[in-house]
Amino acid sequence: MTNFDLIERFSDNNGSSGILKRAMDGEPLGVKDGVELLGSANLALLGAAADDMRKKTNGELVTFVVDRNINYTNICTSKCKFCAFYREAEAEDAYVLPVDEILSKVDEAVKLGATQILIQGGLNPDITIEYYEKMLGAVKSKFNVQMHAFSPPEIVHISKLYGASIKETISRLHDAGLDSIPGGGAEILDDRVRNSVSPNKIGWTKWQEVMVTAHSLGIPTTATMVFGHEETPEERIKHIIRIREMQEKYHGFTAFIPWSFQSENTQLSGSSTGVDYLKMVAVSRILLNGFIRNIQASWVTQGISMAQVALNYGCNDLGGTMIEENVVRAAGVPFHSKNLDEFVHIARKLGRPVAKRDTLYNIIERY
Repeated sequence: MTNFDLIERFSDNNGSSGILKRAMDGEPLGVKDGVELLGSANLALLGAAADDMRKKTNGELVTFVVDRNINYTNICTSKCKFCAFYREAEAEDAYVLPVDEILSKVDEAVKLGATQILIQGGLNPDITIEYYEKMLGAVKSKFNVQMHAFSPPEIVHISKLYGASIKETISRLHDAGLDSIPGGGAEILDDRVRNSVSPNKIGWTKWQEVMVTAHSLGIPTTATMVFGHEETPEERIKHIIRIREMQEKYHGFTAFIPWSFQSENTQLSGSSTGVDYLKMVAVSRILLNGFIRNIQASWVTQGISMAQVALNYGCNDLGGTMIEENVVRAAGVPFHSKNLDEFVHIARKLGRPVAKRDTLYNIIERY
């Protein structure tokens, strides 16, 4: 029996099967539909629908990228309640990485096969625009890597450093070596939530402005969501639909990456379970299918075994090997970078082909 046959034959008490049939017929679902799917008790049904959509869009191929996440500073004025990474400027362990140290980290990553360097940091008022330009230019002059750098809050912060527009800032950074922009700082794209958990950070419409502006300039980005803190199911779904609406304009998002909130060492509590995570990735695929091709599994927050399960719930990508990661680790999550053999192994155990890709999902090598 195919997944579609399962949905055709199954009818649960809250009507999820009817919503799923509409989605599989290509109808974009609304907020009410998404909330109803999140409330469904039938995880297998959601997974079957999401898996069917994944197969039709991506086939069986599982992908990943070899990368390193470099955090150039942990000094941040935003002081988000969900963040365990930031420090005050006067803290003993506060830092700003010299450009030479960043180059050393990139060199180490490239020797390990990295094609993507993810660079993000705190909103540090003492860093000038020239630091960012020097960093980008130095890396690009020495290494053939994708500079996937500076989340929307950082872009807005940098724009204020020299009084320029968002468009001018992105263009200036792009000229210096910026290739693409990560989707960090999205958390939940709803200002009720943002005003509670990150009142000093940009609102959701400013996050949208950065992304849509980047897309209009031909600069690709990813989109993320951090769920499981103070948001409601409706706000989760609104977040996904807002991403979908942005994608309709310029088609600049290469992937959607839902992360479950990690609460240790933060000011918030979290309550996400593995079931909640699988529901979110499945519903993400169902709502974004036909708009965003790639849904990424989060092995960093969920562990490699759950990431493997997520590959049957709508995910087609395992993200990066992450030679280095600091932010989630600061929230108490044990972190060990992955090597490509681990990714190849879990894909093959599912009977799926697997390939190394670049940031833009071009296939580099099949295994």
